[in-house]
Amino acid sequence: MPEHGPAATPAQTVSAPPEAPGRWFGLWDSYFAISYLVTATLLFSGSAEQPLETAVATAALTALVPWYAGVGRRLIFTERTGWRNVLFTTVLFGLFALATLVDLGSSFALFAVVPMIMMTLPTWPAISVSLVANLVPLLSVWLRQGRIDEQMLGVLPTTLLGIALSALMGLWISRVIRQSRERAALIEELRRNRERVARLSHEAGIAAERERLAREIHDTIAQNLTSVISLVEAAESEVADTDPRTKRLLTLAREAAAEGLAEARQFVVALTPPSLHAGSLGDAVRRRTDTLATQTGLTAVCELEGDEFPLPMAVRVVLLRVAQEAMANVQKHSGATRVEVTLTFEPHQVELAVVDDGRGFDASAAPGGYGLAGMRARVAEIGGVLTVTSAPEEGTMITVSVPVDDGGGAG
Repeated sequence: MPEHGPAATPAQTVSAPPEAPGRWFGLWDSYFAISYLVTATLLFSGSAEQPLETAVATAALTALVPWYAGVGRRLIFTERTGWRNVLFTTVLFGLFALATLVDLGSSFALFAVVPMIMMTLPTWPAISVSLVANLVPLLSVWLRQGRIDEQMLGVLPTTLLGIALSALMGLWISRVIRQSRERAALIEELRRNRERVARLSHEAGIAAERERLAREIHDTIAQNLTSVISLVEAAESEVADTDPRTKRLLTLAREAAAEGLAEARQFVVALTPPSLHAGSLGDAVRRRTDTLATQTGLTAVCELEGDEFPLPMAVRVVLLRVAQEAMANVQKHSGATRVEVTLTFEPHQVELAVVDDGRGFDASAAPGGYGLAGMRARVAEIGGVLTVTSAPEEGTMITVSVPVDDGGGAG
């Protein structure tokens, strides 16, 4: 065997991560081109002895160049399955075997052939084909000599080393490709999560602003218009029937204020959560609980205790949002199988409790996170208190208490 025998391991070039193949195509193209030029140089250096064999071997190796450029280049760094991968590897192996059987100097092309096989076939089929490729030079010597001689025995150690290095390289390339794909999947998941967080933050900001506007309209414009109507009605009762012009002007003022109050109330309804339009707070919470059970398969129970009475829109909105956020946390983080939502109406307060049997957490050590901080801020705006009770493997309970007066107004 000549000194350029069947080595089977290329330079330690890192396999390309699929998320940035363009970065690595140039490196592999250069490596394959250098391997081809070195092999062709070795062939031509011995062409004086066997010019016909050298020409055939060179033609077979040269055919590998357009075959790689036109077919193989599209297959590397992608999923290593499919009939195109098998076809490319079959033709690649055939051309290499032909060149090596004709001229043993072509065995140097293993430096390029083995990486191509490893990057276009699944791991174990690629290793198997690479092992067979390493045996081709040995077969070439045996066919030439027809017997086992010193030259064949000299090739054997190099062949065995090439087989071992091919197996190691195959495992290494497969591991790098797998890790690169996992990293690409994580990056893509991170990108999607960032987009989702941005979208949810935008939607939450819009919802919060809508709720703030609804509270402002309800607590200022609507209340002021109600006071105006009351004052006009009082003035109307004081005006004598003998002053029809003043009485008519007061009537017009009362009707205009009443119309403005009706429009303000419509704005408040339009700016509040749709789930509160069709019924009471208890109905809205129960619908959300039923939706959670349907979507996740959890056992979700909603209970109302006491006689439900009308609540200010701001209180209804906050309690509904807290219930939704708490149930969303149960779905995403707790690993629970059961969640209970209780809405309790007492003479001077309303209480919401969301209890799950999930994994829980150390409430005293936890930083709270944006979700809990946001819920606490909402509850504080209406004068309520939010309490979190949880321990590892003991589930979580979120309780909201809001003081109200006898008429259902916030205390």
